[in-house]
Amino acid sequence: MILLSKAVTAGQRARLPHPKAAMAPLAALLVTALLALSACARPEGGLMPVAVGAEVGDQVDMLAATTRAPSEQPGVLFSGERAEALSFSNLVVSIPPNRAVGSIQWPTPGREDPSREFVVTRAEPLTRAGVPAWFKAQPRDHRRVLIFVHGFNTRFDAAVFGFAQFVHDTGANLTPVLFSWPSRGNVTDYVYDRESATVSRSALAYVLTEATKSPKVDEVIVFGHSMGAWLTMEALRSVALQNGGIPAKISNVVLASPDVDIDVFESQLRDIGPKRPKITIFTSRDDRALSISSLIGGQITRVGAVDLADPAYVARLEATGGLTVVDLSALSGGDSLNHSKFMTQPDMVQLIGERLATDTRVDAAGPAGAAAGAGKDAVQAVGAAVGTVITAPITVLRAGAAAATN
Repeated sequence: MILLSKAVTAGQRARLPHPKAAMAPLAALLVTALLALSACARPEGGLMPVAVGAEVGDQVDMLAATTRAPSEQPGVLFSGERAEALSFSNLVVSIPPNRAVGSIQWPTPGREDPSREFVVTRAEPLTRAGVPAWFKAQPRDHRRVLIFVHGFNTRFDAAVFGFAQFVHDTGANLTPVLFSWPSRGNVTDYVYDRESATVSRSALAYVLTEATKSPKVDEVIVFGHSMGAWLTMEALRSVALQNGGIPAKISNVVLASPDVDIDVFESQLRDIGPKRPKITIFTSRDDRALSISSLIGGQITRVGAVDLADPAYVARLEATGGLTVVDLSALSGGDSLNHSKFMTQPDMVQLIGERLATDTRVDAAGPAGAAAGAGKDAVQAVGAAVGTVITAPITVLRAGAAAATN
């Protein structure tokens, strides 16, 4: 059953107190999360192009825009250090057959096996002048672009393979563009990563603007994860302030587990203005990575960890208007920190793919244009898209619109 939270009026807006958790449990949480993140370390060098036969799995052809510095290490391509300028590459990733949705089979550098592992089959640099030709070469039915912005603690290879997995598993016919900023891929470099994201704001704003200018692009969907969601909002804010609003082609913004201070988020929305794209937020109260981020950031709640059962949080979101917030707390499966359910939880991946394939509203509440809060229709729509997801209580808040409970 899906529950749609009842709207709370803007008059109930409240300032939220700092969490009252004791420091000892917080320290224990920090250690646990750091250990879980550190366990994800893998050898570098997995981006060396390899030849594959026609019998091996599907391929994802993506454009990568990055503010990372090039790496001279074979198979790494780009490091976690900052470049002086934005650069572009065309990468093609081969996906092995017979794998579980939401999973990545990481390549073994020097011994890549395309029949069992993700591998890169093409890695070619592009000039800025060559980017329009890449868009022109895309299939004629791929006139909708998905720009993905990764999060904290993400090396370039992880960004490439993670995005390829998401694009493949959602099955939506979109042109994939990866924006990769200089994350060192190290859990102890949170502040460095944050400042690297800050340095990359203008570059992402450029990529967003140029995508909308292409005659081969009808629509742009922006998908920011974790710290990448903060960068996404900052770039959109920059575009809005420079151009008096957001280009109409940018139709939908998705913020998955956004590592954004809720006070900062409200300020960003005010600067972007009321005429903004549809914004969908995936949250999870059990997101351990955001718990650590909140601790580092002065114990201010992150948008990706808001509790829709708390009237104070709901009031603040309701006051912004025009948001759809989807609480995934009850969904099991996915990554160990509950920080990437949108791309690792099989039901959620398939649900997002269904929404991307049919319209631009990437939420769980039925077809675009349907009455907001149509609870019964929402249950039926999601049930048709993914069979098992509706057995869990997913909460959806349509801020600024009437809602119902089913």
